[in-house]
Amino acid sequence: MSRAIRYARYGGPEVLTLDEVPLPEPGPGQVRIAVRAAGVNGVDWKIRRGLMAQDSAHDRAHDRAHDRAHDRAHDSAPAEPSGTGVEVAGTVDAVGPGVDGWSAGQAVFGRVPSGGAATHALAAAEDLLAKPDWLSFEEAAALPVAAETAHRALGQLKVRSGQTLLVHAVAGGVGLVAAQLARARGVEVVGTASAVHHEFLRGLGVLPVVYGDGLAGRVRAVAPGGVDAVLDASGRDVLAVSVELAGAPERVVTIADRRAAEYGVRFSTGSAGGGATLSEVFAEILPLMERGALRVPIERAFPLERTADAHRLSEAGHLRGKVVVTVP
Repeated sequence: MSRAIRYARYGGPEVLTLDEVPLPEPGPGQVRIAVRAAGVNGVDWKIRRGLMAQDSAHDRAHDRAHDRAHDRAHDSAPAEPSGTGVEVAGTVDAVGPGVDGWSAGQAVFGRVPSGGAATHALAAAEDLLAKPDWLSFEEAAALPVAAETAHRALGQLKVRSGQTLLVHAVAGGVGLVAAQLARARGVEVVGTASAVHHEFLRGLGVLPVVYGDGLAGRVRAVAPGGVDAVLDASGRDVLAVSVELAGAPERVVTIADRRAAEYGVRFSTGSAGGGATLSEVFAEILPLMERGALRVPIERAFPLERTADAHRLSEAGHLRGKVVVTVP
C-alpha cells in the first residue's frame, strides 16, 4: 500500500486527507518514485479549490470573484478523489515497460501530472532528471515548476544583457529563479516584494521596491533608465502599471493574472507547449546552483501529514522561496 494526500470535494485546506491507497503501478514509459519531498505551488491550491475547473471553459480570471468561487467550490467535487502536487524528488522505485536509463534506487527529481504529495508517485520517464549529490531532496523538489516557468517567461520576454527587467513577486519561487537567471545573463533586475525581504534580495543583486500605490514612481527612482520588460508572478492587479512602465503590452508577461488579454499582455503557461525541456532548463540552472550563483530557499518544510498547513502557507503568499512537504 501507499499513502497519498487527496481530496474528495473542492474547498479549503481542510478537505485534504491522508489516505491509504493501492501502490501505483507504472505503465509504459512511466517510472514509480518513492517520494522524499514534494513542492507546493499556487496551482495546487487553485485546483484543490475547484478554481481551475470553474475557469477553464472560458479562461476567465477568478481573482476578483475569489470569495464567490470559494463558496461554489464547497458545493462541488471532482469526479473521484484527487491527489495534489506536481513536482517531486525521491528515488526510482520501479520502471514500466519501455523505460531505458532509469533503474531502482536512482535519486531523481522532476514533474508528475498530479499526486506528488504521497509516499509514491508516477512520472513519465522524460519528465525526470538525475538529482546531483550536492542537492538535497527538499531543494530538488522545489525546483521543477519554478525553474521551467522562469526560463520560459524570460525566453518569451527576450531580455538580454544590459537591459532592465521588472519582476513582480520577486521573492517567490518563480520570481527568485527568474531574477537570478536574468542576473546571470547580464540583466539588471528590479523586483517588487514585501519590505521584510529587501535585504535578502539586495544580496542577490536585485533592486527591491514595495508594492502598492506609487509603484511606478518607486520603480523609476531605482531604474531611471526605465524597464525593458516585466514578468508578473504576483497576479495582484499590476498589469496596467506594468504596461505603463514597459511601454508596450508585448513587453509584459504574466504567469498569475488571467485577465492578461484585457491588457494585451501574454499569459504564459506550460500547457501551451513551446518551452524548453526540463533537461534544457536544468542544463543552465544546475551549474549556476552548484557554484552558488542561483538558489531557491525553502520557506518551510512540512511533513506529509501536514500538507494542509503547507497549502495554507502557500495560499497566504508573501513567501521567500518555496514551501515543500517531506516524506520520511
